[in-house]
Amino acid sequence: MPEQQECICALATAPGIGAIAIIRVSGKNAIGITNEFFVGKDLNKVASHTVHFGIFRGADKDIDEVLLSVFKAPHSFTKEDSVEISCHGSSFIIQAIMQTLVKNGCRMAQPGEFTQRAFLNGRFDLVQAEAVADLIHADSEVAHRTAFNQLRGGFSDLLAQLREELIHFASLVELELDFGEEDVEFADRDDLRQLIFKIQQQIEQLLNSFESGNAMKEGIPVAIIGQPNVGKSTLLNALFKEEKAIVTDVAGTTRDTIEDTLVLGGYKFRFIDTAGIRETTDKVEKIGIEKSKNALNKAEIVLCLYDEGIEKVFLQNEFAEELSKRKVFWIKNKVDLQEPAEATTDLRISAKNGTGIKELEKQLEKAASEKITGSTILTNLRHFELLSKTNDALNEVLNGLDTGITGDFLAQDIRLSLFHLGELTGTISTDDLLKNIFGKFCIGK
Repeated sequence: MPEQQECICALATAPGIGAIAIIRVSGKNAIGITNEFFVGKDLNKVASHTVHFGIFRGADKDIDEVLLSVFKAPHSFTKEDSVEISCHGSSFIIQAIMQTLVKNGCRMAQPGEFTQRAFLNGRFDLVQAEAVADLIHADSEVAHRTAFNQLRGGFSDLLAQLREELIHFASLVELELDFGEEDVEFADRDDLRQLIFKIQQQIEQLLNSFESGNAMKEGIPVAIIGQPNVGKSTLLNALFKEEKAIVTDVAGTTRDTIEDTLVLGGYKFRFIDTAGIRETTDKVEKIGIEKSKNALNKAEIVLCLYDEGIEKVFLQNEFAEELSKRKVFWIKNKVDLQEPAEATTDLRISAKNGTGIKELEKQLEKAASEKITGSTILTNLRHFELLSKTNDALNEVLNGLDTGITGDFLAQDIRLSLFHLGELTGTISTDDLLKNIFGKFCIGK
């Protein structure tokens, strides 16, 4: 059982009026300190994972009726003795309980300190600890599923497997160094080469998933482009079912990009309504058109809106190269004002009256599902950077095998790749790294 640290406490919820608040206490003598002010069962004698009703009493008066959940080390989130106090959500009650705890041996927790203690006490690795923050902030089904998979160890298990295989070969190479004068070879170089190819293939898959994973987390960028008055702002309003953009029959009404996020089918999208693209002498409108082109370059999905064939041809010619690199939906708008058209693969909608919007949403969901494949997806920039460094170190190992370098230099390159994998999971960490990661958490987590 890990040695318990000083006792900390924090409000673990953000209650509304009349709601229940939860105050979390963890660390050395957490149960004993809480027990001093609890009128009910003796918490020192109860079993772990039990809940008890009673009164929380301050120095000279009762504060509130509470439920106390008791968790005894090492069977708690932090692997320390812990108590969760469920009380009424009055700010007066919360402050009174917190002040009582702080005056009698607790201190206020720092942001993320509960999760940091869980990590330091071996509850999970650093990747899983970061997944706690991602889980808290997940605002779509896919983001939640990815964070939960990482919290349960999906990504960590893969990294552990890679690291274990490398350690095996590293130990054989290191063993050779002890028999340097005898010119023995314990680590078969061909087997090592094949192992590195295999590991690099898995790392490449993870690195390639980062762009989609990050887009999933922040919102897949979708640019709505077209000439003036084709209905781009009307389409944005139809998708969001509210007036996000000003709509008039005056060409050039939208002069800046309008951006917001929307969840469709569990996927988060970041829609960008752009200024109508045309030749103009208006300085302000020119700036808006330039921003439209920038939005197109940043988008992963493009909705090309038109209501006449000549407008479609214009977009095809103007942005041929940019559109060839992205998922593009050609959308004919204002079909409520037109004669039935010939067969086409383009989507046909009326942004004004909602015709075809549901089908467009289904197509967007399908496009998102095609982008996000595999159970393990990279969404964290720190993970991306460290996996890239691991890959670079493994390339050095391959170069060493090709040039026939001695075992001591080969072992050094393998150790470097293991070091970067260790930084990723927290096997190797620094105080500054931990402070940076856990400092971004909420207080009470």
